[in-house]
Amino acid sequence: MNWNNLKTPFKALVIIAVVALSVWATLPVQQKIHLGLDLQGGSRLLLQLSPTAEVPHITTQIQAQTREVIDRRINGLGVTEPTISNVGSDRILVELPNVKNPDQAEQVLKQIAVLEYKIVPPAVAQKAEASLAMLSNPNVSAKDKAAAEAYVANGAYDASGPNVVYSGKDLKAAQAGFDQSNNPNVLFQTKDPARFGKLTQANLGKPLGIFLDHRYVSAPIIQGAIFDSGEIHGSFTQEQTVTLANELNAGALPAKITIIEKETIGPTLGAIDLVQSLRASMLGLALVLLFMVVVYRLPGFLADVALAIYVLVMMAILAVSHATLTLPGIAGFVLSIGMAVDANVLIFERIKEELWNGKTMRAAVRVGFQRAFSAVFDSHFTTIVGAGVLYMLGTGTVKGFAFTLFWGTVVSLVTAVFITRFFVDALVDNDLATAPELYGVKRGDVGIFARAGAGA
Repeated sequence: MNWNNLKTPFKALVIIAVVALSVWATLPVQQKIHLGLDLQGGSRLLLQLSPTAEVPHITTQIQAQTREVIDRRINGLGVTEPTISNVGSDRILVELPNVKNPDQAEQVLKQIAVLEYKIVPPAVAQKAEASLAMLSNPNVSAKDKAAAEAYVANGAYDASGPNVVYSGKDLKAAQAGFDQSNNPNVLFQTKDPARFGKLTQANLGKPLGIFLDHRYVSAPIIQGAIFDSGEIHGSFTQEQTVTLANELNAGALPAKITIIEKETIGPTLGAIDLVQSLRASMLGLALVLLFMVVVYRLPGFLADVALAIYVLVMMAILAVSHATLTLPGIAGFVLSIGMAVDANVLIFERIKEELWNGKTMRAAVRVGFQRAFSAVFDSHFTTIVGAGVLYMLGTGTVKGFAFTLFWGTVVSLVTAVFITRFFVDALVDNDLATAPELYGVKRGDVGIFARAGAGA
């Protein structure tokens, strides 16, 4: 059995698998697709980071430290899917969808992060590390995760006693790095080497608990006296060391945070935007589907089926990537639908021309797809590049528009040149639908270009 006999069922299985995986990834839609601030209401805050005497310039590291603190504080309020992004080099945009208490969120953002160190009993450190592991384990029950979160958030801090032996204001800086064995670790420097040396000398072999706003971060074992600088070793990944370094720096963050813009969107207004945008999307999609069937008949119907698969795949991408769907995101989604239809129009018009030139149905389909591919690819590629640049350079809602436009255009290219092609080939190669009328060409017009050329 050769590949020509196997390729049709293989392609069919691939399409079925893609549809099945997309359905699995998307359902239930209410839980998998996260709506943005403009669709469900909430608050939007623009923060200005101001330099101080200790830090005369706001750097990307300061922005990263600030985002880390804000993310922890906002998640502590129970806000789901907050969006925290850089705006320029010295501002941060915080979007809080469906926030119940905007004033509380604003108050929390204005607070200064508190980094504290305690000598932690070994049993407390073991339980805290086990709780952190449970929070990252998807197989742990919701009840156990809630208990683990409570212990990490405040339980370990309380169980470690009242004595704070060191604070974040006494830490100069921390950086992610590598030890002599090329294993990821964290390097840190102290402001008072004598004090820190005395502290570590008196507590050799004990865990030094690190707490950010009472939340347990880590508890490295003191292996030797540390004066002006030290290292934190552990079973870290490189990403974890970067996070830990940001957390250590965050407690001593010297930059001043000022809320320069504040906007609250009511849930009613968000709901109206959502309903209207969905209605507009459904109306536009319905008109497109009807146009394809009326003008291109059978291939138009097959393109509509491919378009339905395209929508399903796009929903799956939004769900799997945990992207937040905003109003501009829906606009990019609808625009990419237009790109998908445009590709099919180019292909089907080319098939018509091949039939008018007198080719058989199989030859017209094969040549039509081949000759239209360059135009389809070029139009999609330019849009993909533009969307990619928008995503890299844009912020906030611009990223949402660019994200859906980018992936929508990629998926539309695949559906046009693969899925629609598969459907048409399956019918034509098996002689199930080869009448030219089914493709929008009158039987008497087949070969009309060839006859006109011969008459001339």
